[in-house]
Amino acid sequence: MEVQKRFTHIVNHLIGLGKVFDKEELNIKILKCLDRSWQLKVTTISETRDLTTLTTAALFVKLREHELDMNKLNKQEQGERKHKGIALKSAVQKEDSEDECSNSYSESETLTLLTRKFSKFLKKKRKG
Repeated sequence: MEVQKRFTHIVNHLIGLGKVFDKEELNIKILKCLDRSWQLKVTTISETRDLTTLTTAALFVKLREHELDMNKLNKQEQGERKHKGIALKSAVQKEDSEDECSNSYSESETLTLLTRKFSKFLKKKRKG
């Protein structure tokens, strides 16, 4: 909507200065300023519509409709992603104190090993 206002404002000032535009020229300027995400719609409009008879207002309406449709689809896709959950397996912990010690020890070993490997990695990074 804001782009349409700015475009119309600029065109009106140029017309006031004596510049003459035909519908096709204005429509092509609008379509060329759109980024890659609009490429499919730009191609469709260019091939199916006669740009010499299509008004700029009608072109902006088509583009706005497409934008609303894309926003609606994006919201639906985001909603579907949120509803998809991840199932995780749970492990039953034994209450035996001996198992807790071995788990703590194995976690401690893992952390120590990870720390050593990371330190070696950093040393290699500094040398290279």
